[in-house]
Amino acid sequence: MPFINYNHLPHLTLMDDIHGSFIHSDHLSVGYITFEEGARLPEHAHVHEQWSHVIEGELSFVLDGKMQLMTKGMSVHIPSNVPHSAEAISRCVVIDTFLPVREDFKHLEAFK
Repeated sequence: MPFINYNHLPHLTLMDDIHGSFIHSDHLSVGYITFEEGARLPEHAHVHEQWSHVIEGELSFVLDGKMQLMTKGMSVHIPSNVPHSAEAISRCVVIDTFLPVREDFKHLEAFK
């Protein structure tokens, strides 16, 4: 499936006020994620290398203890096993890319 329309994919809840749609290839996962205003992603780390790209809104992002206010057009690279967290200053849309595939995200249930 070379062309994807995230508007037609199941919408998944990652945690309170963080939701979106995912695609998975043999090697990576890509998510079109919405952070509602005030949503908090607690500090965590994972084996997956990650890129996060802000499409709209403002996101306070902490990577390995360093905070950066991310706005439209900004990206952050999160190496494997590096602690990170985020808080949505306003409603945000983010494209997240993970390598390898986020097998755990394949099993999330769509909300209705």
